[in-house]
Amino acid sequence: MVAPSAGLSYSERVKSRPMAPTDSAAAYDADFFAWTQRTAALLRARRFDEVDVENAAQEIEDMGRRDLRELNGRVEVVLVHLLKWQLQPQKRTASWQRSLLTQRSKIDVLLQDSPSLRPRLPDDLPRNYERAVRRAAFETRLSADKFPSRCPFTVAQILDADFLPAQRERPTRRA
Repeated sequence: MVAPSAGLSYSERVKSRPMAPTDSAAAYDADFFAWTQRTAALLRARRFDEVDVENAAQEIEDMGRRDLRELNGRVEVVLVHLLKWQLQPQKRTASWQRSLLTQRSKIDVLLQDSPSLRPRLPDDLPRNYERAVRRAAFETRLSADKFPSRCPFTVAQILDADFLPAQRERPTRRA
């Protein structure tokens, strides 16, 4: 004998049986993937009263934070390579350029998908620059005081696929 739910999609199975809100909340901790599938099916079926609202809201907020973290991480990598390009002209490589192209391209995709992240770039730049200097100092074995105290690049330059900084004679550290 074939089970009545055989051949039905997950979404159709969710539509056909009631589920208490607590079942959905318990599934969040027990099997996250199953919880996501069940929540999506409940939303599509417009069974809002059965949705684990608190965890769903938390996950949506986390998605936004994840994109912001990804953006900041990619900006940091761009800054590291721009600093290395500027301060170590004798060590410039195609690998650095490839990394810049890749990171800038991925930043562009992120900003196209979530344009509301763009205004965050200037606000987050000082923190991203500080992390980039630490990383660039480690990678180049140069002292952190060899790097400018403030980011020498504008947001537009950081995002510009064609921008590469000119070599500076000796970066000055401002107080």
